[in-house]
Amino acid sequence: MEGKTEKKLRILCLHGFRTSGGFLKKQISKWDPSIFAEFDLVFPDGIFPAGGKSDIEGIFPPPYFEWFQFDKEFTEYTNLEECISYLCEYITSKGPFDGFLGFSQGATLSALLLGYQAQGKVLKEHPPMKLFVSVSGSKFRDPSICEVAYKDIIKVKSVHFIGAKDWLKLPSEELATSFDNPLIIRHPQGHTVPRLDEVATEQLRSWTAEIIQCHSLPENKMHQLENGQAKVVTNEKNAEEANKINNQGRCAMNTDKREAEGVEPAQA
Repeated sequence: MEGKTEKKLRILCLHGFRTSGGFLKKQISKWDPSIFAEFDLVFPDGIFPAGGKSDIEGIFPPPYFEWFQFDKEFTEYTNLEECISYLCEYITSKGPFDGFLGFSQGATLSALLLGYQAQGKVLKEHPPMKLFVSVSGSKFRDPSICEVAYKDIIKVKSVHFIGAKDWLKLPSEELATSFDNPLIIRHPQGHTVPRLDEVATEQLRSWTAEIIQCHSLPENKMHQLENGQAKVVTNEKNAEEANKINNQGRCAMNTDKREAEGVEPAQA
């Protein structure tokens, strides 16, 4: 309809341990603004005040927050259930949201919620999430969580940033294997949100553009397949036109796992 404004896709952005929503927003601002120009990014603060020293003291002003607490082996968690309940209520009351973006603890938590939603454990009344941007994410290690959250491949379009010097490099790679055909973007830095060079920027821009293209197709011509692909629904007389639209508006990654190399040094 003429004059109708397309509603932006909304992404819930979860910050890292003992930082803040404002700091993650600053970190993401290093990326080309065109990448998420068609998205509404929301940056909440963690539910708990930081219980110790923050790594960003002197870099970004307080207050700092954390989503939950954990032991040295990352096998025991404190206040995790309270955090999950809080975020589900936040998503329900302030949503709907279309996906997550997370760094470190925020990415790990986002992946957990995606897995739980896919298994019907949380957000049962909320529309299925469509996308996930993970920077230095990892899996939970408690078997009782893994048996549910990562039971099946998570069929959400995802991109995973993995740093060559990141102490979570291997866990980040393991997390990526839990998703259906993930896009992997590697960078030479450590545990940080990296600056992106032209190659990585184009990879991410193309990824978001594909999502926007899918979102923009008429709802009465599409339905979601179980594997996340969008298929045009028409009668046999319009089969040729349907194929054309389907090829142009493909929503799922239908190529092998892709990797982008060579990202500029990151800054805090």
